[in-house]
Amino acid sequence: MELSFYLIQLLNGIQLGFLLFLIASGMTLVFGIMGIINLAHGSFYMVGAYLAYWVTSLTDNLLWGILLALPLLFLIGFLIEKLAISFLYHRDHLSQVLLTYGLILILSSLQIIFWGKEFHGIDIPSPLNGSIALTDHQNYPVYRLFISFICGLTAFGMYFVIQKTRLGMKIRAGSSNREMLRILGIDVNKLYSIVFSVGIVLAGFAGMLVFPLNAVYPGMEENILIMSFVVITLGGIGSIRGAFLSAMMIGILETFGGVFFPEISSFLVFGLMALVLMWRPQGLFGQFR
Repeated sequence: MELSFYLIQLLNGIQLGFLLFLIASGMTLVFGIMGIINLAHGSFYMVGAYLAYWVTSLTDNLLWGILLALPLLFLIGFLIEKLAISFLYHRDHLSQVLLTYGLILILSSLQIIFWGKEFHGIDIPSPLNGSIALTDHQNYPVYRLFISFICGLTAFGMYFVIQKTRLGMKIRAGSSNREMLRILGIDVNKLYSIVFSVGIVLAGFAGMLVFPLNAVYPGMEENILIMSFVVITLGGIGSIRGAFLSAMMIGILETFGGVFFPEISSFLVFGLMALVLMWRPQGLFGQFR
């Protein structure tokens, strides 16, 4: 096979890794800081995709569809945190699992009510609908490069906010000692609302970016949720750096495994997770970083 074939698979793996990072970073933020096991996290990937599809259909512009859908998703996350998640902070993990599983059922039902069970797609905008020639016979879609670029900017923005801003300092402190934050007079409940809503937006943003490629359809979130749990478990629950590294590893392994070993590609992913956990039960980075 030509070298360009491997380059294409590598680019696809990096793009998948970036998308997994967006989703898993929101999940690891929520769990690492708030201590909430959110089984419905993958559902917000689906909600984000459907919101972007809906707004794009109204505006006939993908960019406006995404830009207008993001604040809507933040508002949805804020309301869900206030009306449901906030009651779980002093409850056990079983209560968290039951409530968030209920959210999965509610969101799935609402999706069917508003958009039905059909597949819905949209054309990629013409400036991003071309391809770049890698060789005389191999091309790579511009939109996939665009996804990787936007996800990379988002990842850098997350790093900057968490490491260089007062909000990031509060987030890092909240992952270590939330009671001390309360003693210092910081509104922890407000911080929780922001963290949960941002986590939801990150998951939904991934769905918004990918839906022009894969369309939107019922159940699109199921595999994503499983892969996100693998990412945060492998990287270390609560670790943004671990989520990024493990997302890239899983994205590349899943892509190359699907091409060369399709029968055992899932085994390769879960096998890697098992090997890492045997070596480091806390994951690659076992604390918030």
